[in-house]
Amino acid sequence: MHEVRRGLLATAPLAPGIAAFGLLYGILARQAGLTPFQTWAMSMTVFAGSAQFVAVGMWGANGALPIIVTTFVLNLRHLLMGLSIGPYLAGLPTRWKAPLAFWLTDEAYALAIAEYRQGRGTHHYLLGAGLGIYLIWPISGLIGALAGTAVSDPARWGLDIIFPLTFLGLLVTFLDDRVSIVVALAAGAIALAASLVLPGTWYIIVAGILASTLGLLLEERKAGA
Repeated sequence: MHEVRRGLLATAPLAPGIAAFGLLYGILARQAGLTPFQTWAMSMTVFAGSAQFVAVGMWGANGALPIIVTTFVLNLRHLLMGLSIGPYLAGLPTRWKAPLAFWLTDEAYALAIAEYRQGRGTHHYLLGAGLGIYLIWPISGLIGALAGTAVSDPARWGLDIIFPLTFLGLLVTFLDDRVSIVVALAAGAIALAASLVLPGTWYIIVAGILASTLGLLLEERKAGA
């Protein structure tokens, strides 16, 4: 329980950003035609902020298949996260891996992998980090949905800038050597360039794969030096 509590507390600094983004999602979902219950249910079952934003953005104007395909492609980055953190969970039974996979968000991954790299990570910590975010996201989305019809222009509140700033804060914790800095800069440059020529959110996948490959090559070169 100590490690679960430690993971929960680690999400506290992220709570304002997650809550603000959840409010924005709830407002947009309500304006797209979802009921407060549907908005809350999507957060409880999908539990993927970026995918939910894409889904509500396409709601009504597209059929189910385009929404499913688009959100699937967007969430392929979870495959990379799973491959990265998988070796640390290799000895766990499926009853542990399944819920950990469901609660593996970008924020929980960032917190947990940093702990694993420093020799302090445990699956209980990862569970606590995932639960900490899960406790905030559906509730904030529901509140946003309940207030959705009263807010005509959510962009003027500046809520959309909070989540990117949160991720930038998480990124800083990984920039602890030359390789990580080079990989981060390369990922940003590749994503920016790819976004100009690739449709949808494919630039995220391309940047993730190419930057990860670069990181692997640099680490192997560093080890062989």
